[in-house]
Amino acid sequence: METSPLSDPAPRTRLTPPLLPTLSPDSPVSGPAAAAPPVCGPSGVAFFDFDGTLIHGDSLPMFVGEVIGRRRAALALADAIRSAMHRHVRGRGPGCDFPGSVKAIYLKRTLRGLPVADALAAAERMIPRVRWHQPMLEVLKEHRRQGRRVVVATGALDLYMPALLRGLEVDDLLATGMEVVDGKLTGRLSTANCVRLDKAERVTAWIAGNGPVAATWGYGNHPSDLPMLALMHKGEVIRIRRRSNRR
Repeated sequence: METSPLSDPAPRTRLTPPLLPTLSPDSPVSGPAAAAPPVCGPSGVAFFDFDGTLIHGDSLPMFVGEVIGRRRAALALADAIRSAMHRHVRGRGPGCDFPGSVKAIYLKRTLRGLPVADALAAAERMIPRVRWHQPMLEVLKEHRRQGRRVVVATGALDLYMPALLRGLEVDDLLATGMEVVDGKLTGRLSTANCVRLDKAERVTAWIAGNGPVAATWGYGNHPSDLPMLALMHKGEVIRIRRRSNRR
């Protein structure tokens, strides 16, 4: 099944590069376009967010929909949002922030007890449902043609991301891990949620462990990827336009 390509490219906001590998939430993230240093060979690395950057929308509800059904997944997400709001009012949110709490509640209520084999089968079923953002796919492929390494850094789950990235020649994946006990998901995370500052820390550690890196490019959406993009020599905020004439 073919995905629906976009005919018009997404708007991009170029970010002013700080010195690497400084990690600060207050790093500058707007300003004039900055030319990336010339790079030869694989010493350059391009980091891509996934949801809302390489694809349209959020892959997690899509995955959960393949596990428990789309209607139940939508109802579970709405219930997780309500529950997170009530818990945060009482100061008892399970995540470090409101989106993190919604995610923690959603995962626990929908994936707890799921056999890993069933999760992997659901990942295969969701492949044809993904709506790729074609302009950014071309950017990814161009980095590969230039001999640069490509890393996907995403808050999406490591359960399904390998299946979705199959064939894209991605060198590494930084994703959110799920805890597994006796071949079943517990509904809890096994890593930090790979978003915002946690994602930036993962990217910083990757650069430190896989250097030397002559230049870095980053692509993500606003506001969750700004900490990661602030680390790059050249970072761009991607905003996917919604089309009113979808097929």
